[in-house]
Amino acid sequence: MFLVDPLTGTQANTSAAVVAGVGPVTGTIERELHACQVELITDICDSVGDTVDALAALRRAILATGAGLIGSGTHPSAIEGDAEITDKERYERIRDLLGDAAATPVAGLHVHVGMPDAQTAIRAFNGLREYLPLLQALAANSPFRHGRDTGLASAREVTIRGWPRSGVPRALHDFSDFCSMAELLTRAADVPDYTWFWWKLRPHPKLGTVEVRSLDVQASLQDTAGLVALTHCLARHAAETDVARETPGELLEEGLFRAARFGVSAQLPDRAGHLRPVHELLEEALAIARRYANELGCEEQLAVLPELVARGGGATRQRHAYQIAGMAALLRKLCELTTSSARPS
Repeated sequence: MFLVDPLTGTQANTSAAVVAGVGPVTGTIERELHACQVELITDICDSVGDTVDALAALRRAILATGAGLIGSGTHPSAIEGDAEITDKERYERIRDLLGDAAATPVAGLHVHVGMPDAQTAIRAFNGLREYLPLLQALAANSPFRHGRDTGLASAREVTIRGWPRSGVPRALHDFSDFCSMAELLTRAADVPDYTWFWWKLRPHPKLGTVEVRSLDVQASLQDTAGLVALTHCLARHAAETDVARETPGELLEEGLFRAARFGVSAQLPDRAGHLRPVHELLEEALAIARRYANELGCEEQLAVLPELVARGGGATRQRHAYQIAGMAALLRKLCELTTSSARPS
């Protein structure tokens, strides 16, 4: 999330002071690549409701230091180059590797779903690939970058395309295939391990999860809950289903760009390459998700998603605030929404 002045919403490179000022929390708050950001990490949670409660508590801990927070995939008004790099060895190395591609900070929502074993993780990974454009369209929440409307629903997605190893990897045969490919790629990229792969989806054997990384962070925790619920259910479905055929990477790349460009208004390609509206693809995904929703305790959270589409998603909400009274109004709105989501229900 972006650290900002709580009154004006302007970006603040203050993560070291903020993290030092945070009291005891359940979970973890860490500095990120850029000093204007913090990463909020929950402990393992049993349900989406528990996850959102944990995130709300972490937001409150940050706000209690006097800092402001904005949940947006990009900071709407910050100028390129204003974000400082955090003084940690890993982040200095990333800056050396990326150069100017790291100039603009981006903020994502990463969802880890625990897996019982390695082969199930690979099956879930393969099955989740085809849902990435839909998930990214639903989560698009960054239309502004460097003080102007980009014409995109997710400027975060287009920004991070400048990073290496940031796309969607091919489907994997098995866990051994992942290990062999990871070994080859770490050597070719001159990086320590697979955690330096910024893919939109990756197995994470160190944590025992499959990690979906294609979502913009949300100001609203209600929207966050809906996205996490859908991701959880689809991961469960994918873990239990052998994919009959691999969705071509070229098709996924086209879908991901269209999702970033148009958000919930996008027409996304299905497996046959036919363009279909997000609301239709969402209904099909929800039909699958509802099979698991009762067991996973997320029926209420899934119900948020058709409403999110109907109001235009996070990108449309940002544009409406801007149209009312300009950038200052947008920053105030984002601060207000991010802060109000942290209040106890």
